Amino acid sequence: MSRRSTGSVGVWAEMQRQQQRQLAAEARQRRQREQEARAYQRRAAQSHREYRQAEALRRTEELDAKVASLQGLLASGCRAPAFRASSLMRAEEVQPFAPGPLAQPVLMPDLNSYQAQGGWTAHRRAQAQAEARARFERDWHAAQAAEAHRLRQLASYQREYQQWADAQLADVRRHNAGIVALTEGVRRRDPDAVVEYLSAALYASTAWPEAFPRQVVAAYDPAARQLVLDWELPAYSIAPEIKAVRYLSGADQDKETPRPVTQRRALYKEALAQCMLLVLHELYAADEHGALESVALNGFVDGHDPTTGRPGHIFLATVMAPRASFRDLHLAQVDAVSCLADALRGQLSNRPDQLTPVRPSRRPQDVGNRVIAHGDVEEPGLFSMDPIAFEELVADLFRAMGMQAVTTQRSNDGGVDVDALDPTPIRGGKIVVQVKRYRNTVPPTAVRDLYGTVQDTGANKGVLVTTSGFGPGSHTFANGKPLELISGPELVDLLHRHGLRGRLDEGGAPARPTASAPAAQLPEDYNVLGMSWGGDVALDVCALVCRGNRVLSDDHFVFFNNPRTPDGSVRALPAVAPDRAAICVSFDGLPAEADRFVLVAAVDPEANPDADLSGFTDARIRLLDPGLTELGELDVSEGRPRETALVLGSFRRRPNGDWDFVLGGKGYLGGLEELVRDFGIEVE
Repeated sequence: MSRRSTGSVGVWAEMQRQQQRQLAAEARQRRQREQEARAYQRRAAQSHREYRQAEALRRTEELDAKVASLQGLLASGCRAPAFRASSLMRAEEVQPFAPGPLAQPVLMPDLNSYQAQGGWTAHRRAQAQAEARARFERDWHAAQAAEAHRLRQLASYQREYQQWADAQLADVRRHNAGIVALTEGVRRRDPDAVVEYLSAALYASTAWPEAFPRQVVAAYDPAARQLVLDWELPAYSIAPEIKAVRYLSGADQDKETPRPVTQRRALYKEALAQCMLLVLHELYAADEHGALESVALNGFVDGHDPTTGRPGHIFLATVMAPRASFRDLHLAQVDAVSCLADALRGQLSNRPDQLTPVRPSRRPQDVGNRVIAHGDVEEPGLFSMDPIAFEELVADLFRAMGMQAVTTQRSNDGGVDVDALDPTPIRGGKIVVQVKRYRNTVPPTAVRDLYGTVQDTGANKGVLVTTSGFGPGSHTFANGKPLELISGPELVDLLHRHGLRGRLDEGGAPARPTASAPAAQLPEDYNVLGMSWGGDVALDVCALVCRGNRVLSDDHFVFFNNPRTPDGSVRALPAVAPDRAAICVSFDGLPAEADRFVLVAAVDPEANPDADLSGFTDARIRLLDPGLTELGELDVSEGRPRETALVLGSFRRRPNGDWDFVLGGKGYLGGLEELVRDFGIEVE
């Protein structure tokens, strides 16, 4: 007989089957997850390859687009609209007044909405009505006060807005007036105006790629109607070194295919020629007033001269393009290199990639007018330069001028920083050079010390070079002596004329006076003008800071009721014997727009009501340093009968920033009032 299994065995067997089913399910899930992971990895790998391939294609397309942009630079530039001065004009409109919430009046309470509440008796109803009336009146007064406050705020806001709007309009009108004045200057062929206008045309152009430099140094020859400019060209790096990028999936990396060297050189050379032609096109297109008969254009890059190793401008292209020759060209169809070299007879470097230079025919510095520079001029700051490097730069300048020059040792140099020898017969000889990197005006004592060094060393000439400037005392002492004074602006001009680099950085700016001080404590950049004269006539000695024949403002007229200018650059001082009046002035501190500092004298009508200037004799001005040491004397005009005011003389700013004294002499019968009216001051 068979024996049936017990119930516990069946339960155990069922548990085993469930466990096996669970294990099988888990195995299936695990296999499914592994399959999904492998599928994901395949998709990820495919996606990665596709991404890398797409990225390589994008980089190749960017390179192709850059090449196409360089090749089509001239054609696209010719399609750009011509520059016009009207594009610089601003509309005379400002944002309208917008008071916002202040425009909404305060809502006044309505008496009808204040209903009496409660009260079954006449007395209670009357009391409720009185309470309602009181609430209304309280709310009405509060609303009235709020409305009055809103109106005050609105009026204040309107005043502030009007002041802002007036200032905005005034700024727009000043700007537009400047553009009109610039346009008129171009019509008159004023050199500065022509250069500013045509420089604006180049900078406002939309034809140039963003990465291209826009640095220009220019001057205008009005007699020849010729603009002469140096224009910075792009560096060799604009021609892409890579031709294409391809993704290698096996190595999982990009492979860059280099552009053939000959192709890259040709592309760069063509781009430079297009740049030169595009500059000419934009200048002639912008010349709506006929200021240009020709353009002398020199294209340069910044680099190191292969022959000398010195940093500087290396000229890679030059052309003199008459208008008559240029207007017959169809620039959109020309071969740029052939057009520049053959049609316009210009020069283009045979190997611009190796910075092989060409010789410019005419430079802006050769024109004779003021040279104007614009753009990012990355030149070393003279004041912040290392002292030894600065002395070496000055020696380089003398060598560039055809002399032999060496810097001296730092100690026991006898006050000489550079020894130079000019080999020119007759006028040449030994030159001792001192270099002064000063913030403020070089004191006359430094000039006297240099003269002593010239005498001690037996030199033919002494030269004092500075980053700042020289006052009248220095020029007075140097006059007639074998001394030459070179100020900061003159030094920069000489450096640029001889292919060297340097600029006057902010560190070299003269310190501005801020606080008043007695003469004995004045900063070193001040001069004291001590005035003395014969006779018993009492005079008021005054000063005017002017531009031309007009005082800058009423505050720039220094007299008994206004003892100093707003910036403190001119002040009246108590006189020290033998002087009878004194004024101190910081010539470096005068406003940049000032070009005249005028000294005047007038009879004091209270002390001498009936006097005139016939008793004004033996007049002189002593030029003193801050310590009241006399540096020199200046003769001034004497008075004449019936005159009661007189211009003694004026200091006039030279183009290099220094000041010369010019004798005055104009007298006035109407006293100080008539004199100041002549300088543009309204007297009530």
